Amino acid sequence: HLDWWSVVISTAGFGSMLYGFSSVGNDGWTDPVVLTTIIVGVILVAFLIFRQNKLDEPFLEFRVFKSKEFTLATVLSSIVMMAMVGVELVIPLYLQIIHGMSAFHSGLTLLFGALFMGFMSPITGNLFDRHGARRLAITGMFILSVGTIPFAFITRDTPIIYIVFLYAVRMFGISMVMMPVTTAGMNSLPYHLISHGTAVNNTLRQVATSVGTAIMISVLTNVTNNNKPGHSLLNAAPLQYKSQMFDATLMGYHAAFWFAIIFALIGLCLTFFVTKGNGIHVKLDSDSIQEKGANK
Repeated sequence: HLDWWSVVISTAGFGSMLYGFSSVGNDGWTDPVVLTTIIVGVILVAFLIFRQNKLDEPFLEFRVFKSKEFTLATVLSSIVMMAMVGVELVIPLYLQIIHGMSAFHSGLTLLFGALFMGFMSPITGNLFDRHGARRLAITGMFILSVGTIPFAFITRDTPIIYIVFLYAVRMFGISMVMMPVTTAGMNSLPYHLISHGTAVNNTLRQVATSVGTAIMISVLTNVTNNNKPGHSLLNAAPLQYKSQMFDATLMGYHAAFWFAIIFALIGLCLTFFVTKGNGIHVKLDSDSIQEKGANK
């Protein structure tokens, strides 16, 4: 049975929250619309969680967070998604504004990293079966953190090939974290909660990705605006205005990348709490056994 009130509340809650965060870059954190939509979204999501815990057939089963392994896996995968998508958005902007590249060519600089991640996915899957998630997660988050730090020191003369290489390093680290951690978290759930865990994990990852990206863009925009030269300089000394504007824009990119570095380091600290092994300790309860029997 589908609870339509849950559909309406979740759509309004998550939609309002994401709209507020996505408007921060243009309007700032003190804008009444931004604050109102975020607060309304948080209240509706809190009410959604309360309602789900009262339903016999919840729209989203939040009881999956009783599993510490699943909770940690969801938080880690959300952090990785924030670090990945946020940087994916900022790098093309840097290449287009600072290096003057077209949108097409700036997007192509990300292609090698994406292909590298796809190539590594089956390899990390085999390593996960043999060594579990903990070692892969620690190594992957360390590589992600180290690969992100150089982005905080890029200049207007940074070679494009350097950006491509660093991005590929980051994607290599992400490939070692995303799938193993998510799989280990799912394996920690009872059989009858796995489908609910998938839904909750996907929902929170998408929300975290949108929120993280919005915050990165807001940091980029605010730092740039706070350091850009006065408009009067544009008429008095156009070349000096252009140079200072480039410097202000670079400061914004540096601040955005430092934000990504902080989240990567937080994720690295959390990986040390990941349990050893691949998380498979599923015990079928009576309901699960009856469900499997009915399916047969």
